Amino acid sequence: MIQTQTKLDLCSTNSTQNGNVETRLNCLVQEIRQCAACAQKLPLGPRPVLHVSPNARLLIAGQAPGTRVHETGVSFNDASGDRLRGWLGMSRDVFYDSNRIAILPMALCYPGVLPKGGDRPPPPECASLWRERILALLPNIQLTLLVGAYAQNYVLGKGKVYERTEHFQDFLPQYFPLPHPSWRTGAWERKTPMFQEKIIPALRREVARALTG
Repeated sequence: MIQTQTKLDLCSTNSTQNGNVETRLNCLVQEIRQCAACAQKLPLGPRPVLHVSPNARLLIAGQAPGTRVHETGVSFNDASGDRLRGWLGMSRDVFYDSNRIAILPMALCYPGVLPKGGDRPPPPECASLWRERILALLPNIQLTLLVGAYAQNYVLGKGKVYERTEHFQDFLPQYFPLPHPSWRTGAWERKTPMFQEKIIPALRREVARALTG
């Protein structure tokens, strides 16, 4: 009873307005964990997945959890995550260190698949409800990786994913656009030698800069 009351006190309206950033962020994440705003749209029900800390210096903005991420509660815990970590040249230990790297997709729950295949778009309610409130409590972000069309279009407006990736330098030092690291990207990688020759080395330099300050 005392522990429950303590949690309620920590996340009272007064505390979340006047507490330190870490307390406010923890309370916001507790609120997000209970969100059911899109429940009627979600085939597997709500299970928000995000990894955040006010200390994080790199933000990875992706699309939405897939089925494996929904099952495990761990972002990019699938083949696309393996590909992304390969691009970054980064171990799982570093990738999942929330004190260094925040992972915040455009929708926090698995949205399901389209009738003809492929993931459904992230429900727009999610970003409108939570995204700016979360970002306001991530004061140390030095670089945001915009992974895939939905993240890029939300932040930069309508555009072409691969074209933006090839012209990544236009968005530095704040953003680094990337394609979604799915198997479908493999064909573009194979016919775009500059991705491995120029973009990947630049990506790793920018990530190192962001993480080390």
